[in-house]
Amino acid sequence: MWKKIRRILMIVLAAVFLFCGGTVAVVQHQYAVSKRLYRAASESFTAPAQLSAQKTSETPKTEGKTSTGPNDGIFRLPEYAPIKVDFESLLKVNKDVDGWIYCPDTVIDYPVMHGLSNDTYLHHSYDRTPNASGSIFVDERNQRNFVDPVSILYGHHMASGAMFATLDWWSLPSYREEHPVMWLLTPTQDYKVELYSAYNTSAYSDTYAIPAYGSDPTEYLAKAYASGAWNADINLDPTAHYIVMSTCAYMFEDARSVLHGKLIPVMSAGGVPLD
Repeated sequence: MWKKIRRILMIVLAAVFLFCGGTVAVVQHQYAVSKRLYRAASESFTAPAQLSAQKTSETPKTEGKTSTGPNDGIFRLPEYAPIKVDFESLLKVNKDVDGWIYCPDTVIDYPVMHGLSNDTYLHHSYDRTPNASGSIFVDERNQRNFVDPVSILYGHHMASGAMFATLDWWSLPSYREEHPVMWLLTPTQDYKVELYSAYNTSAYSDTYAIPAYGSDPTEYLAKAYASGAWNADINLDPTAHYIVMSTCAYMFEDARSVLHGKLIPVMSAGGVPLD
């Protein structure tokens, strides 16, 4: 009798072991597929920006000093995104593409999706194929084209370091110094993203109570800035636009790592200089 029960238990345990092993194998396979997919996307749809010297040299000058920034008399050349994105081809693959997020010398180099709900790209790649790595995507409450005062971008915290797994690295002073900005490119306007605050918070915190379109974000910005484990010296202009990048964290239940950035318009769209 006991031999029979022990044999049954061994069979059950073996089945569980095989099932778990198979599940891990499937997930690992999906991770590998996702890595290849997004590497191919970067190679297919992006390239280093080749800015024309003539375009730069034609910047108008007044008495030898012209500024595209504050009126301080210092000559500044127009600023462009460091990469080009072929949005025309990318949008043919999926019209849900809302932009491209890029941070030089990091893994962050992904299309940004905007689905009907937050579930749409939680477990789907940018080409709509099912995948455990999902996509970088914009909160369902946000308008397209980053016109809201604050837009939230979500991404998985992958064990491989992919997607938004490196957000908490900005807690390290040396990493912040090496990566003070990201770039957000769109078909109509590119932005330099000035990174200014990062911290861990709950998935149910006020960080996710973003201001509605057309509202004043002053109170929200002040709260987020005060929550920062570190803060950069920055002008929190309520007329500007901002993004919050969010990923899972594991120091407590439903923890999240967030990184705030201010969108600074530059003189390009999709990496192509604007007139």
